[in-house]
Amino acid sequence: MSRSKALPAELDPHAQQLVTGLRRLKDRDELTLRHLAATTGYSAKSWERYLGGTSLPPREAVEALARITGTDPAPLLALQEIAADSWDRRRGRPAPKTPPVEQHAEGRAGDPADVVGVRDTAEEQQQRPDSPTGPRPAAPTRFPHRALTAALAALVVALGATLLLVLRLHDHAAPAQAAAATPSAAASSPPAYACHLTRVDGRWSAGLNQGRDTEIGYGATGADVAEAQCLLRRAGISPGGIDGMFGPLTLRAVKRFQARAGLVADGMVGPRSWKALRG
Repeated sequence: MSRSKALPAELDPHAQQLVTGLRRLKDRDELTLRHLAATTGYSAKSWERYLGGTSLPPREAVEALARITGTDPAPLLALQEIAADSWDRRRGRPAPKTPPVEQHAEGRAGDPADVVGVRDTAEEQQQRPDSPTGPRPAAPTRFPHRALTAALAALVVALGATLLLVLRLHDHAAPAQAAAATPSAAASSPPAYACHLTRVDGRWSAGLNQGRDTEIGYGATGADVAEAQCLLRRAGISPGGIDGMFGPLTLRAVKRFQARAGLVADGMVGPRSWKALRG
């Protein structure tokens, strides 16, 4: 979806901060809705609603986007929890209907005078100290609710500032620093593959696909992609994370390597590209 498309004017400010952060991650890594659907388990239509501000993304979708972009999910998840609470409150639940007033046994059905008389009698009984129902309790004060709202607003501002700081530091980090996971990110989403580079008979191997030269391209997943990512990193070209997903960063790295090796830079890793990567 377009980076310049404005969010709905009626969108809750908390949800707006969350969606803005998710949009920035998507645009930074040049991710498409189709790629998000292939790597997160949520459909392209769902991501269109999430990033358009018409539907609040669930925790699992936020975690998935943070994982594929190599971002610490903690600030995003904290913001999503507050946005979800505000989202529910703003929509609210329908107010319960007031039960009809019972008419006096001797009154006529539907007679307005009888209904008013019964209501006045009930109010008089509640106001009398000796009434069986007792005096009407005082309306609860709204001070605690206002204090809680103010505290939540302050927390949202602090979390928003933290999120922007994390995104800014991530954008300016060096490739080697971007590849290193923070302790919290490593604990929540451990890497699926690890490079074990060895050289046997003059050929490099990462030990992930038993030396296969299967042709792979954009959108592919699995050990073959992870093997190619390891060999690209060994050649000095970063494909992003070693996650086994042939996304925009891996595609860009493959084309750079093919151009450097004198091959056709079509972004497809076939037998010739495998040979050059292992050489």
